Order: sequence, then structure tokens, then C-alpha cells
Amino acid sequence: MATLRLFAQAREVAGTSNDTVDGATVDAVIANAIARYGQNFADLLPTCRIWLNGEAVPTSTAVGDKDEVAVLPPVSGGFE
Repeated sequence: MATLRLFAQAREVAGTSNDTVDGATVDAVIANAIARYGQNFADLLPTCRIWLNGEAVPTSTAVGDKDEVAVLPPVSGGFE
């Protein structure tokens, strides 16, 4: 099982900042996360970056037990 790290709005929708999720690829981990967290989580994903161990990778990339899949929604803010 990979560690799933959720940030910002993804964390709010899922109700947690990290979890362990089964899946042989990044796609499979994300699909299992959608099954766990529901439609609101699925709706957020098209705007997110999905990283494996801190790097952008194809979603078909294999995932092992010691890997971390991160879901990073767009961030806004700053000074006005």
C-alpha cells in the first residue's frame, strides 16, 4: 500500500491529510482514493497535480509499498 498525501482542498474534501491506499500504479491508487472519498474528491482531481515521491510522473507509473502519492490542488493567495 502506498502512502497518499493530500494537501489543501483535497485534504478538506477527504477529511485527512494522509492515508494508505492500495494500488499497483498511480492511477490505481487514485481510483481507490476516489472510491474511498467520493464524488467531491473526484471532481477536484482534474485541477490537481499528482506526484509520486515528489516528482511529476505518468499516471501509469508503478507504485510500491514505500512510495508516496501526493495530490496537490492549485494554490492561490499572496499579497494585495
